[in-house]
Amino acid sequence: MATADMGNSEGGNPVDLIERIASGQDWPFERATADEITLEVAGTWTDYHVSLNWREDLESLHIACAFELRVNEARLGEVYRLIAQINEQLWLGHFDIWTGEGLIMFRHALMLHGAVATPRQCEALLEAALEACERYYQAFQYVVWAGKSAKSALRGVMFETEGEA
Repeated sequence: MATADMGNSEGGNPVDLIERIASGQDWPFERATADEITLEVAGTWTDYHVSLNWREDLESLHIACAFELRVNEARLGEVYRLIAQINEQLWLGHFDIWTGEGLIMFRHALMLHGAVATPRQCEALLEAALEACERYYQAFQYVVWAGKSAKSALRGVMFETEGEA
């Protein structure tokens, strides 16, 4: 994501910045309210549904990035083990399950507490969510669809390729 000259939000709603970023990236979006926006972002493995909400009382911009991979009851325990192992590795944000829907999502928040959100901060929030989902999507897929253990699924996606074939 390249930083565009979007100016400063001047203490306003950072969801306005997110809308400008989405427009610049040609990501489809819907602005449900002044404090909420939902984006559709195409990834390598799947499309991501990204929801951002501004909470003025907390002075925080919350992001939730979900993907279509429903967890059935039989695999729930192993998915929780995988989430725990992944979350140990993350510096920012965390994965969890929206149990009502069986959806896996990445969540994080940008706490401003009197500061003004910048375009770069908003881009970094989006990048962190999308990079985490891209990195670990296949591990979730291995556990949910292929019946692999959390440990083997994580090992399968953590290798680094060197050189070219």
